[in-house]
Amino acid sequence: MDRAALHTPKVLNLALQGGGSHGAFTWGALDALLAEPQLQIEAISGTSAGAVNAVALASGYATHPQAPRAGARACLARVWQDIGQWSALGWLPGRFGRALWGGGGASSEWVAQAQMWVQAFTGLLSPYQTNPLNLNPLRPLLARCVDFEAIQQCGGPRVFVSATQVSSGRAALFSGDGLTMDAVLASACLPTLFQAVEIDGQAYWDGGYALNPALSPLIASCEHPDLLVVQINPLRRTDLPDTATQIMDRMNELTFNASLLAQMRAIDKINRLLAQGALAPDSGKSMRLHRIDGGEDLLAYAASTKLRSDPELIEALFDLGHRAAKRWLAAHLDAVGVRSTVDVAQDYEDDARIGQDTVCPVP
Repeated sequence: MDRAALHTPKVLNLALQGGGSHGAFTWGALDALLAEPQLQIEAISGTSAGAVNAVALASGYATHPQAPRAGARACLARVWQDIGQWSALGWLPGRFGRALWGGGGASSEWVAQAQMWVQAFTGLLSPYQTNPLNLNPLRPLLARCVDFEAIQQCGGPRVFVSATQVSSGRAALFSGDGLTMDAVLASACLPTLFQAVEIDGQAYWDGGYALNPALSPLIASCEHPDLLVVQINPLRRTDLPDTATQIMDRMNELTFNASLLAQMRAIDKINRLLAQGALAPDSGKSMRLHRIDGGEDLLAYAASTKLRSDPELIEALFDLGHRAAKRWLAAHLDAVGVRSTVDVAQDYEDDARIGQDTVCPVP
């Protein structure tokens, strides 16, 4: 490779999935990406925990103009270190902090009682009854760690945060002046734990129900066509879930992956139509797709671990994400700006073919 190519910036747009404490995996991946001098980030789209990661990165970038990458890494670390302290808090907001991700360490007496309580009363009591003061530990955390005004004014990476509009079920995107603390709280609002977040007269729930994460703003609003998904919800699990908890966990994973599968298929279809000349060049944009995930290592963490906030788990997931991103950089950094590194047909397409022996009655 010539010397000029070695110094050519590699520009990515990042799409960050939500997934509770598994967002610490994304923290680790972002830390490794920010440490790569050849890599530049044009924009970030995030949902739920992905939204928290997105605004933390952007805030650190905006508030440390002399060393934006170091500032972003420091802000992300502070956010996740604070989340790791939720399991150590003994006062009421700390308990809701554990509830946001689902609990502290597995040996916690309070967590065991909370899990029994949730199983007994889910569907009977709403957060308007169980959390009438609408306490949410993300609010003070974001107030301490994220400077939203600086994000809005900074010329750094653009940020898009998605939430789900309760009345219509449609996704709502917040960016620019609309990117506020309430927008991030809406994106991470689990409706079984917290009251809906109201913004401009509309109520919002967790963005994962509609888009997890939103890819469209990274296509429509960004110059560079390389899109990297940091995926923390596994596409496949080989073991059949057979307990109530395992079944619910897998149902949630399928729900929160559905929009990503649909978006990746749509992008791939447009790419193919453009390549075939079936679409006019100005009617669509060809995208190069990339992905970082934890593979088999992340599969070892049951979906229920998304509901823990103990520092040991947070640190382990950070290390896992950091290693995954380093592997991706070693294998695929040269492909940025050149080609996709994701096989959409293999990983995201349905096997909807009709077998030869299948009979389809004609009405």
